[in-house]
Amino acid sequence: MRIVFLGAPGSGKGTQAKRLMAERGIVQVSTGDLLRAAVAAGSPLGRQAKAAMEAGELVSDDIVLGMIRERLQERDAAAGFVLDGFPRNISQAESLEPVLEGLGQPLDAAVLIDVDPDVLMKRLTGRRTCSVTGKLLNIHFSPREELDACIAAGGTLEQRADDNEETIGRRLKVYQEQTAPLIEYYRQAGLLRSVDGEGGPDTVYQRLLAALGA
Repeated sequence: MRIVFLGAPGSGKGTQAKRLMAERGIVQVSTGDLLRAAVAAGSPLGRQAKAAMEAGELVSDDIVLGMIRERLQERDAAAGFVLDGFPRNISQAESLEPVLEGLGQPLDAAVLIDVDPDVLMKRLTGRRTCSVTGKLLNIHFSPREELDACIAAGGTLEQRADDNEETIGRRLKVYQEQTAPLIEYYRQAGLLRSVDGEGGPDTVYQRLLAALGA
């Protein structure tokens, strides 16, 4: 099972990907993790990436693709993988395709976790952390008793500085402009599987399994 997850920030794709990987024995291939590991190890690609970052430049797609190619040749990736953080646009998707084909590991599916934009905004702007327990809550969706329990324990519901409507609006705009076109790209390739991302995590996971025929 070789998959790319698509979905806006707050869609829950990370949560669903982690559960799928844990239960199906497939690996997460995170471009962020690959970059950090390669730089720390001082590999040839890592040195190129470090030089770019130190110069204040973006790490090129060629370097990232090289890291993905190396990672997918490791033994644990043979059973399948979830690509995390790549591709983020059509150009990257077009570059990724021949790499995967060359490894004999083409994608089986691109899974879209689809959530209404208004729900996304509430999920992201409503996030709070209880200052006493550290529990992650949401003022729009968490049960009232869980919110009250934090206050009763002497805690406060704290919001991250970047969980404000302006910042999140920018993140969603970038997603719509750069990443959302991948939905049609993978639909035309016959790989798109759309999953309703609204509801509890367990409910969404069952929809995901059904969409994958798993």
